[in-house]
Amino acid sequence: MFEWMAPLMFVGLVLFLLIGYPVAFALGANGLLFGLLGMQLGYIDFAQLQALPERVYGIMSNATLLAIPFFTFMGLILERSGLAEELLDAMGQLFGALRGGLAYAVVLVGALLAATTGVVAATVIAMGLISLPIMLRYGYDKRVACGVIAASGTLAQIIPPSLVLIILADQLSVSVGAMYRGALIPSLMLAGFYLLFVFMLTLARPGMVPALPEAARVLRGQALWLKAGTTILPPLVLIFLVLGTIFMGIATPTEGGAMGAAGALALAIGKRRMSLKLLRQAMDSTARLTSFVIFILIGSTVFALVFRLLEGDLWVEHLLTTLPGGEIGFLIAVNLLVFILAFFLDFFEIAFIIVPLLAPVAVTLGIDLVWFGVLLGINMQTSFMHPPFGFALFYLRSVAPRTVRTSDIYWGAVPFLLIQLVMVAMVLTFPGLVGKSAEPVDAGMMEIELDHASDAYLRPPQE
Repeated sequence: MFEWMAPLMFVGLVLFLLIGYPVAFALGANGLLFGLLGMQLGYIDFAQLQALPERVYGIMSNATLLAIPFFTFMGLILERSGLAEELLDAMGQLFGALRGGLAYAVVLVGALLAATTGVVAATVIAMGLISLPIMLRYGYDKRVACGVIAASGTLAQIIPPSLVLIILADQLSVSVGAMYRGALIPSLMLAGFYLLFVFMLTLARPGMVPALPEAARVLRGQALWLKAGTTILPPLVLIFLVLGTIFMGIATPTEGGAMGAAGALALAIGKRRMSLKLLRQAMDSTARLTSFVIFILIGSTVFALVFRLLEGDLWVEHLLTTLPGGEIGFLIAVNLLVFILAFFLDFFEIAFIIVPLLAPVAVTLGIDLVWFGVLLGINMQTSFMHPPFGFALFYLRSVAPRTVRTSDIYWGAVPFLLIQLVMVAMVLTFPGLVGKSAEPVDAGMMEIELDHASDAYLRPPQE
């Protein structure tokens, strides 16, 4: 009976999620239920569960997770202070004379906002409200316009300082700075692929991405470049303040996030956009998102502790290491699993439920965890673009005009979803695109450390 407990526990979690139970409480309730059942059957000793309060305290005292509210707050302040609107206006004027110019502007602004905000919802909603009506007014194909906006918004998922990368770094026990450095080239390549797709459309279907008419281009010559310079420069300074200091080792991600939040406040005050109402809204949204993440993490900790006591980690490891093809078979199976799960789960749920089960197997197979984390991050980006449950599609639907049908948004997302999958395949084929971690993980030493750690929380406390 014992060997069936871990599989039954995993199935129980799936059932909780399918009936629509909140993820955090599904994880915690499932863990406690099987913990009590394990004690009744004699598989678990009550003393072994006494490690749970200490684990919850460890989450609350984790300095890395403090970066989440800082980056979220920074993004919300920038978005609500009008930075996105000014950027889109300036970039739209700069590229408007080109065929597909508005689409180029949306991708570039999406990348800039991603590097300053790290919040997908804020980016998609801002660009949907500002650029979608303009693109439709000047003859852009509805599907192309919706796809470009949704895909550019999801760049916040993978371009540092992405919240996804922070969470993946925490779950894989690697440096957030190393994860940021590893994701930099693939994320910029992904933005480049979006631009290349728009360029191909200008050649194959020019009528779908027209240039702005002469009358719509308000600024000319020196005035245009002056406006673009004064609008783009502050975000670039803020990007250096956050990412530059992290990459150079001057600041930790948490300290970089704090500087970014302070810089965003200073920028909003400098533009005379700061108000008590804006500050209250940003703080409220930040508190909600941070609480959401922490509660899921607490629930996943309860689940993980009981799952390990029932030797679920050994069951998963045996299941994945016996796949045909060894390391390649494992990577292909994992990416297919994450891609399929992204139809139904968002990236928080995948990161907190699936990634902790995969990490020990990756270590056993000698896979670099930074590379593995970036690969999963790019794959999980598809969770925002999957019809019919992609969150970026929902965000865009909430602000799109009534003339845009939901099917237009879904079909518009498909080409960009395929581009994301091409990027996953490229990282798999050319691992050098991702910078390796500075200190390679030794599987043998990791196994010894895990054994000692497990002994520490599985042993009854000393009197």
